[in-house]
Amino acid sequence: PLLPTVKNFTLNFTITNLQFTADLAMPNSKKFKSTEKVMYHYVDPLLQKSSIGPAYIGCKVMAFRSKEDRDYTGVDAICSYRDEPSDAKFNRAIVYHELSNMTNGITKLGHYSLSSQSLYING
Repeated sequence: PLLPTVKNFTLNFTITNLQFTADLAMPNSKKFKSTEKVMYHYVDPLLQKSSIGPAYIGCKVMAFRSKEDRDYTGVDAICSYRDEPSDAKFNRAIVYHELSNMTNGITKLGHYSLSSQSLYING
C-alpha cells in the first residue's frame, strides 16, 4: 500500500504576555523546553479539533523570537499532517478561520494573550 505523504505547514503567532528572554532563543535551555511544552499543550488540541484534525500529526516549535523590543515573544512552529486522499484537505484559510474562532479572535491561547494580527498559516 502507498504510504501517506507527510506535509508541513508553518504556524506563526505572537504572545503579548510572555517577555522574550535570551534563554528562549536557545533550544536546549530549560525555559525553551518548558515554554515549548506549554505551546503543545494549547496548540495540539486546537488543531485536533480543526478540519485538519483527523490528519494532524503534530507541531514542532522551531524558534521563539523577540518581538516589540523583547516585550513580546514570537512563535515559529512547523506542523505536520498526513496528506491522504481520504483525509480532509488542508485549506489554510479554513484552518486560519477555525483557529481564530478557537482563540477568541486570535487573542487568547490558554493563559497566553495573542497579538490579533500575528497569526500566519502557510501551507
